[in-house]
Amino acid sequence: MRVAVFRKAHFNAAHRLYNPKWTDEKNNAVFGLCNNPNYHGHNYELEVKVIGEVNPETGYLIDLKILKEIIYEEVELKYDHKNLNLDTEEFKELNPTAEHICYVIWNNLRKRLESHLDLQVRLYETPRNFVEYPA
Repeated sequence: MRVAVFRKAHFNAAHRLYNPKWTDEKNNAVFGLCNNPNYHGHNYELEVKVIGEVNPETGYLIDLKILKEIIYEEVELKYDHKNLNLDTEEFKELNPTAEHICYVIWNNLRKRLESHLDLQVRLYETPRNFVEYPA
């Protein structure tokens, strides 16, 4: 029996969208208000979807308590109330767009899940703007 289970989480973080190879004018033209040199923040909402075959012995696809702990350790502890540009290793050189944040979170979670499980991550930057990986 192939099923999907979901877990939601959230974190608050600040970031600045900026390409250091570009002029200030080009950064402003491309990123607009998101290029604020004093940063800006979002209340990110995260949906994690794990897909696979249910274990016939436990009836679980994955123990949701374990999934909760993985998300807490790999997302909430790392990014909640942080400046993504300044406080995290992942985004010191990588522009913290929603697309990049989603992909980095997917990688963080992927390495903690058993290989037979499929993973999909959806990240809401605002209630109307969200990204998903893989698409």
